[in-house]
Amino acid sequence: MSLYQLPADLPVPVDDGAASHLVGAAVPALTLDSSQGAVDLRELSAELAVLYVYPRTGRPGVATPDGWDAIPGARGCTPQSCAFRDASAELARLGARVAGLSAQRLEEQQELSERERMPFPVIADPDRRLGAALGMPTFVFEGVELYRRITLVLESRRVRHVFYPVFPPDRNAAEVVTWLGTNDRERKGG
Repeated sequence: MSLYQLPADLPVPVDDGAASHLVGAAVPALTLDSSQGAVDLRELSAELAVLYVYPRTGRPGVATPDGWDAIPGARGCTPQSCAFRDASAELARLGARVAGLSAQRLEEQQELSERERMPFPVIADPDRRLGAALGMPTFVFEGVELYRRITLVLESRRVRHVFYPVFPPDRNAAEVVTWLGTNDRERKGG
């Protein structure tokens, strides 16, 4: 199966409450490396931003590790990233900046960004500094701690809305566009 297709029998993640504390949380003062240079998360979130956080993307020609598809919410990072890429103009029209983030190393984020022509920063957080600062949900696979899939709407340097769990991942960008469009009047005070 390709990186771009989701198996029909993926287990659906359930809301375990691990993100319930995030709405209203202050975005920490962190600067992280990305495919487009350093990203200051406080600056990114000063106005409206969407930060989608995912476990890790696959690479063409590299087999999906055994057991990966059995983890609820793990599979689908590349389709999610491509959906945000494809929705980036619509998100910009709604006033939102976009960035992706995972615990992968910078080289892996750069490879994804180049391969998929990402128009926004793909952030490397291998030490899970954002997760430690916000208490974000993670899981361990093959001895490596990875982020659970979560999407944060950030505004005025705070977490305004949380999409968690995210499923199916390839529809997350459309859900964010719909939510922003629906909540645009409230956000602008109208």
